[in-house]
Amino acid sequence: MKIESFHLYKLELPLKVPYKLAFGTVMAFDTLIAEARSDDQRRAFGEATVLPGYTDETVEGSWRLMGETAGRLVGLSGTDAKALAAENIHDGPFAMTALITAIEALEDNPHLAVRAATPVPLLAVLNGMGGAEMEAEIDRHVAGGYGTIKVKVGFNADADSARVRAIQKYLKNRAMIRLDGNQGYDTADALRFAGSLDPEGIELFEQPCAAGDWDAAEAVAKVATVPMMLDESIYGLEDIERAAELKAAKFIKLKLMKMGGLDALAHGLDRIRELGMTPVLGNGVASDVGCWMEACVARGRVDNAGEMNGFLKPRQTLFEKPIAVEKGAMILMPGPMPQPDVKVLATAKARADFKAP
Repeated sequence: MKIESFHLYKLELPLKVPYKLAFGTVMAFDTLIAEARSDDQRRAFGEATVLPGYTDETVEGSWRLMGETAGRLVGLSGTDAKALAAENIHDGPFAMTALITAIEALEDNPHLAVRAATPVPLLAVLNGMGGAEMEAEIDRHVAGGYGTIKVKVGFNADADSARVRAIQKYLKNRAMIRLDGNQGYDTADALRFAGSLDPEGIELFEQPCAAGDWDAAEAVAKVATVPMMLDESIYGLEDIERAAELKAAKFIKLKLMKMGGLDALAHGLDRIRELGMTPVLGNGVASDVGCWMEACVARGRVDNAGEMNGFLKPRQTLFEKPIAVEKGAMILMPGPMPQPDVKVLATAKARADFKAP
C-alpha cells in the first residue's frame, strides 16, 4: 500500500456548553483532520485537536507542520510514511499523531477491528459550579448511567475544597468522583488541597501542578489522601517510567494525540501496568475520530471509565452516523472505521491537498 494523497482540514467546532478548565474556558475545538488516501483509493482519517495551555503546540504551528510533513509522505509506502512522520514527533506530537493514525487506519490496524457491538464505559463531566444547577446536573449524569463523574478543580484551593465536599455530600456514592486540577495549583495549594481531601467516593486526583514540575508531583503524592494521577506530564514511555521511579502517581492517563499512533498508545498502556500503575485513557478535548480510536484501543486494556468523551461536546457531530452512547458507555459498532461527514469537512476554515506525482 502506498499513500496516494493527503487532504488536511482545519475545523472550528463550537461547543454546546463552555468547557471550564483551570487555565481558561474553551468555547470551541480547533480540530485538524488528516485524510489519507491509498493508491487503491481507500480513505482513512486521523485527528489533532490542539488545546493551548494543555500542550505547547499551537493551532497554526500544528497546521503548518502537518502540511510540511504530509507533502513528504505522499508516494511512500505506509511503513516508510509512518517512519518519516515519527521523526517529527518531538516537534509536534499532536500533529504527527494525526498523520500516523490516518496511515495506521489505512493499513487496517488490528486495534481498530470491531467485530461485535462493544460498550466502552465513559465518565461524565460536571460543569455546574454549585447550588441547584449543579445538583440537577449530577442527577442527570447518574440517571444516564455514568458511574464516574469528573470534577474540575485547580481554580481556588479553598473554594474547590468546599465544592468537592458539597458534591460528596449530595452524590452519596452514587458514582465515583475523579478530580482534575489541570495544572492550576502551585505546590503549596496542591499540598494543602490534596492533604485535606476526604477520600470517601474519590477515585483519584489528577495533575494539580505544572507538567514539568516533577518535584511537585512527587511531593503531592506523598501527602495526598487519595490516589494521584499524572496527565499533562506524560508524553511517552520515558515519562511513564519516571513517574513510576518517583512514585509520583498510582494512575497514569494517556491520550492518543500525544503518543504518536495506535500501536504506540497500546504499548504505553501495557507498560503502565508492567510498572505497577493503573492506566487511564481518553481525551475530553477531541472530536469523533480521536475518541472512537481511543475507545477501540481501550478494549481489554483499560478497566475504568474512559475520558474519550470529547465527541459529545461540540454542537455538531463529525461522523456521518453519530457515535452511539447508551447507559454511560460509547457503543463501538462492528464494521470499518466510521467516516466524517463531507458536509462538515466542507465547512473547514482552511484546506490543504497533497498528491503523489
